[in-house]
Amino acid sequence: MLRLTERYGDRPAAELPLLFQRILQNAIRDWFRRQKVRNLWVTLFSALAPGKDDDDQDPLETLQAAGESNAHDSPGDQLEQTQILEIIEQEIRRLPGRQREAFLLRYWEELDVAETARAMGCSEGSVKTHCSRASHALATALKARGITL
Repeated sequence: MLRLTERYGDRPAAELPLLFQRILQNAIRDWFRRQKVRNLWVTLFSALAPGKDDDDQDPLETLQAAGESNAHDSPGDQLEQTQILEIIEQEIRRLPGRQREAFLLRYWEELDVAETARAMGCSEGSVKTHCSRASHALATALKARGITL
């Protein structure tokens, strides 16, 4: 409703219901797209976490910083986890700058499309395009290197 009043307050009253429906549909679609991509990456990172089944736990918080040890993981598991994280970081670094920036702002910093667009100085459509391309490129690169979900 705020988007409608901020952007289309000067429009005739007859146009407002249709504009509101379009804004609402786009917001819902954006939310589901964001959840789909976020769930993809959360699933990937949860596979790296130790065998905990807490629903309230953020998988990214369970990853150990380099150099820390985890007593209940075997050295082989720790090595595998470290190697996978290094591969993911390498593939993120290989993304083109704008894609990397959009991907990290959207999914690591959890900014919404509008905030990301303001931070990057581009349109919301560009942010969506960059995020989509980055997600596909990362998924393809990780699959090629043997990391599957």
